[in-house]
Amino acid sequence: MIDHVHDLASVREATDRLLTAAAKLDDAALAAPSRLPGWTRGHVLAHLARNADALVNVLQGRPMYVSAEARDADIERDATRPLAVQLDDVRESAARFRAAGEAPADWDRVVELRNGVTDRAARLPFRRLVEVELHHVDLDAGYELEDLPEEFTEREIAFLADRFAGHPTVPPTRLLAAGSEWRTGGDEGPAVTVSGPAPDLLGWLAGRRDGAALEVTGGPLPVLPPL
Repeated sequence: MIDHVHDLASVREATDRLLTAAAKLDDAALAAPSRLPGWTRGHVLAHLARNADALVNVLQGRPMYVSAEARDADIERDATRPLAVQLDDVRESAARFRAAGEAPADWDRVVELRNGVTDRAARLPFRRLVEVELHHVDLDAGYELEDLPEEFTEREIAFLADRFAGHPTVPPTRLLAAGSEWRTGGDEGPAVTVSGPAPDLLGWLAGRRDGAALEVTGGPLPVLPPL
């Protein structure tokens, strides 16, 4: 059951954690590489701010971004700003998203995101939570996948398992972690079981870890398509 009110509260808590951690950086640290190839920490913060505004657009019935090119250009434009400006932008854009999420709305309506992807409006707060939590890890500022709330980790594993379900290049795959089980992949080929600690399983599914800490039976570790 999706509870957008609960998820909006979780977004606020996660944003506060991220802002507290980012405030300990300085301008030089902001210009250093993040864990995302080709992005500095400044790129990560700029993306988080612009993503909040993009989700406001979705909630209010506008296109998420004007174009993919405009999205990328906005991130590049904002990536080199001083830390104080970045923090204010993340904080203020988060407040705009929160206000949009608290406005009366039909949360069962279908909305459109990037690249023609559609979803229920009620799932947007969780999608924002994913952005905040995983990009906090990407900042490489002391917050690891093991620090993520357990509820979030299990929900994101389930979300990503659903995303890869039916994908023809992924074999039928059983995912096991912390006593929970998920299924993903297509219907062709031998079934594979991937098991291990939930943070490592999430890291592999989300493209943040290579899966070396996972146990695989029935075949090699599946190669996942890009997110």
